[in-house]
Amino acid sequence: MAPSHAVRCCQRGLSWIPVIFINLVVCWSYYAYVVELCICKCLVIYLIVFHVFFFMFIWSYWKTIISKPASPSKEFCLPKADKELYEKEEFPEAQQEILKRVARNLPVYTRTGSGAIRYCDRCQLIKPDRCHHCSTCDRCVLKMDHHCPWVNNCVGFSNYKFFVLFLAYSMLYCVYIAATVLQYFIKFWTVSPHIHTKTSDSFHLSHFSLLTFCYFRESTSAFRAPVFRNGPDKNGFTLGFRKNVTQVFGDQKKCWCLPLYSSLGDGYTFPTRLVNADSEQGNVEHQVIKCTVDGQTNPRPLSESQNHLLGNNMHSEEQKDSSPANIEVCQPVSITMENES
Repeated sequence: MAPSHAVRCCQRGLSWIPVIFINLVVCWSYYAYVVELCICKCLVIYLIVFHVFFFMFIWSYWKTIISKPASPSKEFCLPKADKELYEKEEFPEAQQEILKRVARNLPVYTRTGSGAIRYCDRCQLIKPDRCHHCSTCDRCVLKMDHHCPWVNNCVGFSNYKFFVLFLAYSMLYCVYIAATVLQYFIKFWTVSPHIHTKTSDSFHLSHFSLLTFCYFRESTSAFRAPVFRNGPDKNGFTLGFRKNVTQVFGDQKKCWCLPLYSSLGDGYTFPTRLVNADSEQGNVEHQVIKCTVDGQTNPRPLSESQNHLLGNNMHSEEQKDSSPANIEVCQPVSITMENES
């Protein structure tokens, strides 16, 4: 028990090395740009714009790091009686019947590749849609995208907006530095190539490292199309570019550029383009599920934003499919979730 705990502590310590590296590169680039370039050459305008990008970059970066990944609530755990039956059963078919009976009362519509209920043996819970288990964090994460070593955190429902802003501001930060130092870089290598200073060489090296990180960041994620009862559908959760952006950044455009939590939804249910009713899914109208992000319950559950997201596009699709033949076989899925404040 002690060795495994020691190994776990070592792994946690080593996982901070990429974060420390990025911060060291950023600190050195700040010193080289502000002290060695702007202050020495009295470039006030460069200095003001630089600090805007620098502040937004650091803010979004650390919001991504410190945001605790959202995990499924206890409602997705098996009841004690069903859990005992599940553990006693030796046959996978019998275990699946237990999971199906419990899942009928939960807003779960995705399946495994073989069509089985998605159950995490490690966390001992039924996985909500788009939820996956992270082996690095050793937990199930809502709307998990991937575990990013550069932020030492899982990118998921609680920090997806922060991560996208972090990538955007890191790119703007690097592009702005590259554009403003280009003339000095060219002059350095053409007018006086025999003069080399430690500061200038280190600055170009640090800027190149940060720029390389922005464009060639390592990701452990591998895209797999979500599987529903009718089979895999890579566009099952796709609502179109504009509505996808709204789902991540929220419906208040004034908050889009700020790393403040404004995403829509509750992390458990998501609007889809699927219109075929799930005959095996029970009524989850009165299921109470809450999701806490940044220490507070999400004030805008998906049940309130789903109609807003589906909006005009779904109405136009319903008009296209309003022929008698389509009406007989298609019915819209209705999911109503209530959140506890």
